[in-house]
Amino acid sequence: MRKLRLYMVLQWAFFLPIILPLCLAFGAIQGAVNMAERVFNQLMTDVADESQTETSASFE
Repeated sequence: MRKLRLYMVLQWAFFLPIILPLCLAFGAIQGAVNMAERVFNQLMTDVADESQTETSASFE
């Protein structure tokens, strides 16, 4: 059986309630920023394609 290191258990018990919500919050923020960037890139792609289609269609 492994020897239990009480000091390490106490450190985990003390810092886990601090670390876990921080990780969840920063993960949620990072996910929201990445999604906003993807939406913006898709918006720019759709708008650019639409304007090029209208321009090329008007010359024909």
